[in-house]
Amino acid sequence: MTMCPLYVEKERHVKANAWDYNAKFCYADNHIKTSKYNIFTFLPINLFEQFQRVANGYFLVLLILQLIPEISSLSWFTTIVPLVLVLLVTAVKDATDDYFRHKSDQQVNNRQSQVLIRGSLQNEKWMNVRVGDIIKLENNQFVAADILLLCSSEPYGLCYIETAELDGETNLKVRQALTVTSDLGDITKLMNFDGEVICEPPNNKLDKFTGTLYWRDNKYPLDNDNMLLRGCVLRNTEWCFGMVIFAGLQTKLMQNCGRTTFKRTSIDKLMNTLVLWIFAFLICMGVVLAIGNTVWESWIGRNFQVFLPWDESQRSAVFSGFLAFWSYIIILNTVVPISLYVSVEVLRLGHSYFINWDRKMYHSQTDTAAEARTTTLNEELGQVEFIFSDKTGTLTQNIMVFRKCSIDGRTYGDVYNEFDQKVEITEKTACVDFSFNPLCDRRFRFYDSTLVEAIKLEDPAVQEFFRLLALCHTVMPEEKSEGHLVYQAQSPDEGALVNAARNFGFVFRARTPETITLCEMGQAVTYQLLAILDFNNVRKRMSVIVRNPQGQIKLYSKGADTVIFDRLDPSSEDLMYTTSEHLSEFAGEGLRTLALAYKDLDEDDFEIWMKKLLFASTVIENREDQLGALYEEIEQGLKLLGATAIEDKLQEGVAETIACLNLADIKIWVLTGDKLETAMNIGYSCNMLRDDMNEVFVVSGHTLQEVQQQLRSAKEHILGLSRVGSAGDVEKTDMFLHDSVFEETIIAEYALVINGHSLAHALEPLLEHILLDVACLCKTVICCRVTPMQKAQVVELVKRHKRAITLAIGDGANDVSMIKTAHIGVGISGQEGTQAVLASDYSFAQFRYLQRLLLVHGRWSYFRMCNFLCYFFYKNFAFTLVHFWYGFFCGFSAQIGLDKHYWTAVNHLFIWGSVTVYFAILFAMQSNGMFGILPSNFPFVGTARSCLSEQSVWLVILLTTVVCVVPGLAVSFLRVDLFPTLTDKVRHLQQSRKREGPQGQNLRRVRRTSSRRSAYAFSHQQGYGELITSGKNMRASAVSSAHSPGRTPHSSNWIENMLKRKNEVSSFLIFTVKTHLDSSRYHVGQYYA
Repeated sequence: MTMCPLYVEKERHVKANAWDYNAKFCYADNHIKTSKYNIFTFLPINLFEQFQRVANGYFLVLLILQLIPEISSLSWFTTIVPLVLVLLVTAVKDATDDYFRHKSDQQVNNRQSQVLIRGSLQNEKWMNVRVGDIIKLENNQFVAADILLLCSSEPYGLCYIETAELDGETNLKVRQALTVTSDLGDITKLMNFDGEVICEPPNNKLDKFTGTLYWRDNKYPLDNDNMLLRGCVLRNTEWCFGMVIFAGLQTKLMQNCGRTTFKRTSIDKLMNTLVLWIFAFLICMGVVLAIGNTVWESWIGRNFQVFLPWDESQRSAVFSGFLAFWSYIIILNTVVPISLYVSVEVLRLGHSYFINWDRKMYHSQTDTAAEARTTTLNEELGQVEFIFSDKTGTLTQNIMVFRKCSIDGRTYGDVYNEFDQKVEITEKTACVDFSFNPLCDRRFRFYDSTLVEAIKLEDPAVQEFFRLLALCHTVMPEEKSEGHLVYQAQSPDEGALVNAARNFGFVFRARTPETITLCEMGQAVTYQLLAILDFNNVRKRMSVIVRNPQGQIKLYSKGADTVIFDRLDPSSEDLMYTTSEHLSEFAGEGLRTLALAYKDLDEDDFEIWMKKLLFASTVIENREDQLGALYEEIEQGLKLLGATAIEDKLQEGVAETIACLNLADIKIWVLTGDKLETAMNIGYSCNMLRDDMNEVFVVSGHTLQEVQQQLRSAKEHILGLSRVGSAGDVEKTDMFLHDSVFEETIIAEYALVINGHSLAHALEPLLEHILLDVACLCKTVICCRVTPMQKAQVVELVKRHKRAITLAIGDGANDVSMIKTAHIGVGISGQEGTQAVLASDYSFAQFRYLQRLLLVHGRWSYFRMCNFLCYFFYKNFAFTLVHFWYGFFCGFSAQIGLDKHYWTAVNHLFIWGSVTVYFAILFAMQSNGMFGILPSNFPFVGTARSCLSEQSVWLVILLTTVVCVVPGLAVSFLRVDLFPTLTDKVRHLQQSRKREGPQGQNLRRVRRTSSRRSAYAFSHQQGYGELITSGKNMRASAVSSAHSPGRTPHSSNWIENMLKRKNEVSSFLIFTVKTHLDSSRYHVGQYYA
């Protein structure tokens, strides 16, 4: 066996088909382990964890003391049996939990993979795959490790993968092999492949990979587009080959999983503290009784030595007191009962079954019930203060639906009755009949029949509208059988728009690098694709230039309304205003909007422009700026067609659940890997972000200084430092900067949106405190473009500094580290994989069940546990103090006041007797039970209800209430005045602020320039225009040999000046109505405060 030196891996060297070469680096194998124990480590580790409970250690010491006959009045059997029982029950529970982790690990490790060994493909278990192996993947198979894509069944080494296990997104991603390896499809060529990869060491960055392939004396750069990560699924690709780069625990998926930690509740910690205090109280009682024994033996006991002589070991009264101290420690040990922990575990187990049996948390569509995967955190659910939620698949279904549209100044999508009144669309509403279209998608639902009528009447504007949707996109079609079309889109919204055009008679059938084929109302039409002006985050629009069968050249464009409207021809001005009203209406319903426009191009002008484009595509310096300027040049003078409205379907009840949790003063932070626009759109749909918020702070700095300045500006704006009127006000504000009371008195509503690269700086020690301060002062916090490890860091930041109970909820493998870091982890069990569920403490199918989990099960578990602990400690103190007082009557001789069997009887009487008496009284007084059993002896029915008609009963109730309530109220008022709590301080400060008037608040409402959310926010990367026009993603039979190499999408900064001009106009409009808005909003804010 080769001994591996311990060293920090700075770069990785992997050589294909060279096991001996790779073995000397001692890379991790592909075996994974998420369990905590094995056969040998279970006993010591589990006992160590259990003895972290102070009471268990206390009873172990007590057991040792009971083994000393000189001080023991009780048998050691009375302690060791319950102690072993407690340890055994807890160990069995922990072992059961870990067994399921082992079972899951074993299931994954034993998956089969085809590995190239000695010239042939052999089936191997995943755990036996090693770094440097070449493995074959087939369609719909999981990727076994992080592999470098070498070749595939698709042209140019392309393959499609689904990354739902990594990020929860179900839309397909494209990966491509290097050109030099894309033809290694033959087994012989793969066996002779001896390339070496030098790359970065293992890390947790899912979206980044840097490496170099050395082969045949050449170097080839590698990036993330060449990698298939563990957890992905191969889709729409018959087969592919890849070389293993990272395996097992060193894969990016496992690097983001975090460690399985032992979670302890605040009740456990409180009980540990209480046990310490009670133990100190026990020591005090023992000292008092020991002193009493010493005094009694000195003054009285020595007079009885004639017939009660001291033992041989008892040399003096002081030593007698010393022995009595330990004896009383044993006798009074019931003040810290070992049965407490058994009872607590039984309660928790019962609460877990309540969660599992809750039919209101059962999702019938997926046949998924809620599951408490742990029994130790139930009461913690009732103390949650911060919720950290993923977005895709957790808040949303990641399903886009075409809901409404505006075409030529008319809206479609609403349903009206015979009185021309809008009717709410429900499941019972009849949908449009698309039987006229044999290629329609049977799952598509639309309810406004007037749009189909306009299509059938061949309305030119409507036809051009859907023709644009069928042409202007980068979707790839796949016709599995005649008429059975499947669209592969880079983002769900593009797929929804193309699918809508398909159902309304404009079916996108096929494409090549040079053509797009449609089926328009049953007729096949082929358009020549001349150019794609691709989408990116700066342009916020996409355009295509096509030549129709009549020879006309047309430009079709779709994008954000603010971008399209500024490029319209003056002839569309009236239509623009009408469409703008429709867009505002759509946005008010939480729909994502896009504006559509077109332009007829002159043949000669287009030829000149095309020559400029080809030249700009070949320049080296300022290529992006030149291309952006050319795109801007041709996208002027557009004619408006209309707008689309897409719904990104939230999970049912998400908005209501968030509103209810906010009322419970639970802060909800959204941590997502999506782009900023996407996250904000969902924020508005969930009502986490609203137009009437005072300010939405967007932190997007690229340097530490920029982020620091943006966070400070936000904090100063919230605290009002920029608006203070005097030095005294400044001093007063500074006084509250670190006072939690001031945080609670913020009446205005703010939101913080921070980008991933900015969050990386904000999480550094220098800025983490100001980040936390600003975030806690805001009502809503959204972190976008964050890595899985950053999610865990944000949760850890709140845990460390706020000392609040945190809950993380997610559905993908990118949420695992966050789920494990939080006090409570919740997994959404859906179609996006099971990694989050396996790592979670609780799981269910829908986000809305979180409300019931926290506010019903959590509250009642916490309430019951607290009442139980109070009752239990009261019972044991009452029982134990009997022995303490008995010591004064037995000469402090450490005799047992009650028989040992009586102890057990008392415990059973208190527990079972109280339950029996409660139900007996309930049965006798509140029901007809006794009447049904003994009708002759109990001829009355419902005595408790009948007695309420007696005046004397009400008099007793009134007098009792007055006597009980008045002293309590008097004490409460005195306590508020003399010893005010944090809540009292907050209430007092809020009332004083209300008396100050508007000048003290100046709650300025800042309206956003537009409520509309562009559907392009859901494109997670730059478009596929270059890939389509290059023909690399086409089937070999469909690829034309003549395609232009110069069609490359690029970005520019031409939009910035337009945005500045628009902001200036918006600022002027805001200024003109500022006085009125300030006054009215102040009073509304005071009312809601």
